[in-house]
Amino acid sequence: MREIEASAITQAVAQLCQQANFELGDDVLAALKQAEQTEESPLGREVLSQLLENARIAKQERVPLCQDCGTAVVFLDIGQETHIIGGDLYPAVAEGVRQGYTQGYLRKCIVSRPFSARINTRDNTPPVIHTEIVPGDQVKITVMPKGGGAENMSRLAMFKPGDGRQGVINFVVRTIDEAGGNPCPPLTIGLGIGATSEKAMLLAKKALLRQVAKPNPDPEIAELEKEVLSRVNNLGIGPMGFGGRTTALAVHAEIMPTHIASLPVAVNLQCHNARHKEITL
Repeated sequence: MREIEASAITQAVAQLCQQANFELGDDVLAALKQAEQTEESPLGREVLSQLLENARIAKQERVPLCQDCGTAVVFLDIGQETHIIGGDLYPAVAEGVRQGYTQGYLRKCIVSRPFSARINTRDNTPPVIHTEIVPGDQVKITVMPKGGGAENMSRLAMFKPGDGRQGVINFVVRTIDEAGGNPCPPLTIGLGIGATSEKAMLLAKKALLRQVAKPNPDPEIAELEKEVLSRVNNLGIGPMGFGGRTTALAVHAEIMPTHIASLPVAVNLQCHNARHKEITL
């Protein structure tokens, strides 16, 4: 049994909160640069150029990529041979978010009493934490700051099995069409298909963590991703909604077996700032 100090988790989360808000991943930057080369719309190319310049300034000056520093969504893959000592796990994560957002001068986006007083918690806590127990003696921590504009465009549909593949595609394309420029394209589109309603939503969000434009290893799913991406980019919404062929950079789909009477389909969108960072302790 390997012991990991709760304080180490707090320190790691604090660092990841800042890194994710200041630095785009190499995969995202490469996808944006490729889109700049292939985008047909002059205005769309200019928008993509400005997004790349924004990313350069954010990293160099350690300022947020976006004024919306997001909900701190934290994924924990906890090895079953680990033991957290010196404190409790979830409070340690929350303290990391508190320190990261305070020390990094990141905008505090979380409000309590969500349907009434909406009082800012002033430290961006509580985070949203998803935990999975995995083999081994390590803890992998992934922090995804999730902006409101993209998250507000999330959708869930519970289809009949007979709606099938085409029903899934039509739903996703309709969701993006209705979202327009609100989620700040070019997007990464996360799809969760199967399982139950709540699990499909989690699958869609976790799909956003995949390397941008890396297809699903299952050929059938990869073909679905390819077709959805083509249809979405034919909508003409374009970068930041100003028109063009680059409405999405990638479609990432994850599936699970489901009930004989169900076909859950979840859509979770990430804006052009596909922010997430990870570390393994």
